[in-house]
Amino acid sequence: MTQRDKGRDEDTTAVSFTGAVRAFGSVRAVDGVDLRIGRGETVALLGRNGAGKSTTIGMLLGLYPPDAGRVELFGTEPEHAVRAGRVGAMLQDARPVPRVTVGELVGFVASRYPAPMPVSRALELAGISALAGRRVDRLSGGQVQRVRFAVALAGDPSLLVLDEPTAALDVEARHVFWESMRGYARRGHTVLFSTHYLEEADSFADRIVVMDRGRIVADGTGEELRRAAGGSLVCVDLAGRTPDALALLPGVRSLEVAGDRVRLRTDDSDATVIALAELGAIRRLEVAPASLDDAFLALTSSAEPGTGPEHRTSAPLDTVKAL
Repeated sequence: MTQRDKGRDEDTTAVSFTGAVRAFGSVRAVDGVDLRIGRGETVALLGRNGAGKSTTIGMLLGLYPPDAGRVELFGTEPEHAVRAGRVGAMLQDARPVPRVTVGELVGFVASRYPAPMPVSRALELAGISALAGRRVDRLSGGQVQRVRFAVALAGDPSLLVLDEPTAALDVEARHVFWESMRGYARRGHTVLFSTHYLEEADSFADRIVVMDRGRIVADGTGEELRRAAGGSLVCVDLAGRTPDALALLPGVRSLEVAGDRVRLRTDDSDATVIALAELGAIRRLEVAPASLDDAFLALTSSAEPGTGPEHRTSAPLDTVKAL
């Protein structure tokens, strides 16, 4: 890459992880992560508990320097971007500040930034204009969560990092939050959020990044992830057949057995059903497209040692990373 190409790439890149590693003792919480997020993208970070999401976010914010590899925000080290006011964060472990009002808190945070968002606008986007005069330590959990959002917006940052932003919010508040987030992203801001609500990732993110055991195992749209993990599910009675034989049917990526029922994850449901018919009677056949939940489980599950093909397995990494 020439110096001009490198400069052009930095101009369009908000977040860059290159071979990033972070260990705590003998545990590699982040294990060789390569990730690029372009400016103006909205990206969801998914993973089971302990997958490395929180550590990845901490590295992005400059809280955990990498043991190996490199992390950059807007072409510079994370702590420099944070100090310059280019990053806003909404973290789960932030505690309410006692004896200050919502307006005072957001105003104080805004005053720390070189070009802050008007406090009234931050409160409006967070849906808490009516709470401006209320003490933060006397609010409900859902209200405090929205105050955290307003605080993250206060500096009008180029990059917004949100850790479980809709936790503790009811359905209506979640809807209002994401409408505000859409408007913020449309102004060209970059958003990275983690969530346990897979439907939020599917609906609001341009890309979904899935982590497992400290590594990125999938990166693409919701539809691409569903295809990578096996696009359809075929359920049928075993009817005396062995799971080993069914695992070899055309299109089958993996399978699960529950009692006398088997669920086949397949890339080609038509070919799988035809092959089932050729084996004999098909009992209680069901065919359905894989959901994002199904894809997530497939991408973050591995066969246990000593198990055969009848047990759940993860999608091949080369298939997923080719997206």
